[in-house]
Amino acid sequence: MDGNESINLRYVLFLACTAALGGLLFGFDIAIITGAGPFITRHFSLSDLGLGWAFSSLLFGCVFGSFASGRLADRYGRKPLLLIVAVLFALTSIATALAPSFTAFITARFLGGIAVGGVSLLSPMYVSEVSPPSIRGRMGTLYQMSIVVGIIVSYGINFLLRNTGPANWRWMFATGVVPSVVFLACVLAAPESPRFMALKGRRKDAFVLLERISGKRVAQAQITEIEASLHKEAQNWRGLLQPGMRRALAVSIGLSILIHFSGINTVIDYAPAIFQSAGWKVDAALASTVLTGLTELLFTIVSLWFIDRYGRKPLYLAGSTGMALCLLTMVWAVLTGHFHGGLVLTLILTYLAFFSACIGPVYWTLVPEIFPNDIRGMAMTVPVLVQWVANAIVVLLFPYAFNVIGKAFAFGALALMAIAQGVFTLLYVPETKGKSLEEIEKTWSVPAEVAMRKTV
Repeated sequence: MDGNESINLRYVLFLACTAALGGLLFGFDIAIITGAGPFITRHFSLSDLGLGWAFSSLLFGCVFGSFASGRLADRYGRKPLLLIVAVLFALTSIATALAPSFTAFITARFLGGIAVGGVSLLSPMYVSEVSPPSIRGRMGTLYQMSIVVGIIVSYGINFLLRNTGPANWRWMFATGVVPSVVFLACVLAAPESPRFMALKGRRKDAFVLLERISGKRVAQAQITEIEASLHKEAQNWRGLLQPGMRRALAVSIGLSILIHFSGINTVIDYAPAIFQSAGWKVDAALASTVLTGLTELLFTIVSLWFIDRYGRKPLYLAGSTGMALCLLTMVWAVLTGHFHGGLVLTLILTYLAFFSACIGPVYWTLVPEIFPNDIRGMAMTVPVLVQWVANAIVVLLFPYAFNVIGKAFAFGALALMAIAQGVFTLLYVPETKGKSLEEIEKTWSVPAEVAMRKTV
């Protein structure tokens, strides 16, 4: 179908960027606590596990948000839920900033996590459903890029507000209102997903949108293909246990666990603490986080050229290998007494480069691609929920593992998970480059051993 597409790139970019703005809020809420961490530790007199709870409370909220939003997205649509998420982002930013106690702070962060969990399912799903196959990888990368921009913005805000007094951490969280309002305005101007329209019998509306995206001839073929994929018995949770779906679900769950067990959010969230343990002062540690964010952004941009050219699977293999080597070198540095600022900074930047160019963009592109139209929202609930649980566990336990059990153990465990991620990808992950969502759906009906030979 690629050769027949006449893509309205400007409009597709508007739709993809609108949904991807949810990623900016995702990245902002995840990373804003990075710079606030030392100050809330002092303000609330937190232990290592208390600090882990402050960081991970948002992530446990993400579990609930992702669980609820999948089924609701298939019932009420992508756009209405994105609007609700935008409002929730704004309200919880204010509540976190005004929290009078640690309990109130945790509650506000947990509720903010519901918004983050929702957007982590809804935004990439929307992007995948409005993007033509030939550029879907690059459009999906915009979501990961938006997450990175949110992280960089939060790092910059943290650094600028670090010396503004004892309430500096409150102002850090309050600034989240601004991107929330921008996101709300953009979603209001965007249409519903064409595949959701078709799912609800709004064929004419779906066709008009597809025609605007890719032209009349391609829209005719797409609407026929979409409707054929929807002419099945109504799906429920038992639909996830069908033979083909079980394979898709297993792949998504494996990727969702390993993307976090290999350490990305511990590096992002605890970068200042890692740099301080390597001899950096607080100001220098916070300044260095801006550099880590810029590295993430640069290599996420690089992935725009790679993801639709080389495919999802080769990038995942390269990224997993590079991350594992960086983490193993960190273990070596700890054990040999070379764990100092310059080397640690270089290794973390290299680790982030491999993740940002190869893993992050591919994960958020690949997972929505592999599920059928009629059950995508419900199915997406599982991997998104799993990845938030995995994220929360790692972020909760990392301070204890790093400071009590030891740095070598912490980095070694993450390295083993990065190796496992590469092996899992090699054995089980299919290639989806250049295929329509409906073509990808058909691959799961192929016997596992045949699919394996086609994707290795």
